[in-house]
Amino acid sequence: MASVVGEEVSNKQVIFKDYFTGFPKESDMYLTTSTIKLKVPEGSNGVLLKNLYLSCDPVMRILMQRVVPKGFSNYTPGSPINGYGVAKVLDSGHPDFKAGDLVWGSARWEEYSLITATEGLRKITHSDVPLSYYTGLLGMPGMTAYAGFHEVCSPKKGEYVFVSAASGAVGQLVGQFAKLLGCYVVGSAGSKEKVDLLKNKFGFDDAFNYKEEHDLDAALKRYFPEGIDIYFENVGGETLDAVLLNMRDHGRIAVCGMISQYNLDQPEGVKNLMCLIYKRIHMTGFTVRDYYHLYPKFLDTVLPYIKEGKIAYVEDIAEGPESGPAALVGLFSGRNIGKQVVVIARE
Repeated sequence: MASVVGEEVSNKQVIFKDYFTGFPKESDMYLTTSTIKLKVPEGSNGVLLKNLYLSCDPVMRILMQRVVPKGFSNYTPGSPINGYGVAKVLDSGHPDFKAGDLVWGSARWEEYSLITATEGLRKITHSDVPLSYYTGLLGMPGMTAYAGFHEVCSPKKGEYVFVSAASGAVGQLVGQFAKLLGCYVVGSAGSKEKVDLLKNKFGFDDAFNYKEEHDLDAALKRYFPEGIDIYFENVGGETLDAVLLNMRDHGRIAVCGMISQYNLDQPEGVKNLMCLIYKRIHMTGFTVRDYYHLYPKFLDTVLPYIKEGKIAYVEDIAEGPESGPAALVGLFSGRNIGKQVVVIARE
């Protein structure tokens, strides 16, 4: 049903209950229905959005705790959770946006949103690809993969690349960017299905199920007898410890995330940091926020790849706001296959 500007409509919302420790549960969020007037208030320079697709990202777990790292804002108990999404502008008081525009960027988990802080929104100018891609391949995860691999790792053709959490939203793209550059790429994932996906759909040279490996150091020596030039770090913990032993001299590690640590009260220690010295390894933490100035260049690179079929992208689609909490929580048990997206509306 088309939304009529000015009418008052019901608005399903996913609300954050309260701060917690340990693994997230569906019960840490709840669904409620409020009402909203589909009109930007007189004199406001905000925009009124109809949300279409919402992104589930591991970083959202960090925002569910009382104390968050510098530069992050935690969720407010009793308010909708927020993240990244794709939306359609229904009404606008802002000169840069008009009704009918499609946008991606910061989004609240609800059917309709009045956004006053519009600096987190980007206009979608290429709508000849699936709009949901702007939660992943053409959005924050895609930009993360591109900047982390090309800018942080300074890769060269023929190098040996290892990607952990390789079937996730970021990992699947890092591996493909590396293959397009002519690197040798191995990924790790947590199920046979995901390992098959890495080898058969994403074109990795090889892949393994880390849950079946009792000795990660030995596994990496098997897949990288010559050692690893580039490690794209998504998990932390014992994987990082084993990788350090297998890095080559002057190797580069881009630290994107450490999903194995997010739900622990006490983070695990890393024992093999001396390898950084002996092997002169560059290990660099980064956040995508430092690289959004490259977004136009990123689009120029990646859109042709999509159209020429050089990049495959797998999404795991959950339908409706009521499916949101289970979809988000599922990230931390590896339930999703590919990029986890919640569909709020398709148009």
